[in-house]
Amino acid sequence: MPTSNFKYEIPSDAPPFVIREDTIESGFIGKLQGLKYEYRPDITNRATLEKNFREKFEALNRVRLTDSEFARLLDEIVTPDVFTASKTLRTISSFTRDDGTPLNYTLVNIKDWCKNTFEVINQLRINTDNSHHRYDVILLINGVPCVQIELKTLGVNPRRAMEQIVEYKNDPGNGYTKTLLCFIPDHAIGASGRAGTLVRRGD
Repeated sequence: MPTSNFKYEIPSDAPPFVIREDTIESGFIGKLQGLKYEYRPDITNRATLEKNFREKFEALNRVRLTDSEFARLLDEIVTPDVFTASKTLRTISSFTRDDGTPLNYTLVNIKDWCKNTFEVINQLRINTDNSHHRYDVILLINGVPCVQIELKTLGVNPRRAMEQIVEYKNDPGNGYTKTLLCFIPDHAIGASGRAGTLVRRGD
């Protein structure tokens, strides 16, 4: 699996008011690496996101899926209903394999969190029929996108990050309802500035 050992850091001598958004992003990823998140620079689009999810799913559930089984699995778990997605994320579900046998699976190990994998990706592009969005930072648990973070410089109100997330979600054909991004809840995070001022939707 491609990984990166590069450690992101914000330059210590950079004045906060001139720090660029990509520098804030780099520093933030570095902080997450310090918290043992694995940085995955190779996950940049829908295909690589789904490939990584498949690898994590198969490892967690100790199974090998055929291509047709994986396609059907995605069809079953990807949903525009946030409540259904939330339930799928935290419960044991059942799936019928190509040979008719049942497979009980889970997306997250609720009982033993240390057996989950935690990754961070950035600048993911999900292109759909009507949307061509790019996402600053996304946190993955077992390959499932669970938290979206949009970053802004100090000169931009952090609420703008939340507005951007809402705009993305309201776009026709957006990636949240037709891809694995459906597992990202409405309380995704917007962050602004060197220290990372956080604003949650609804604050």
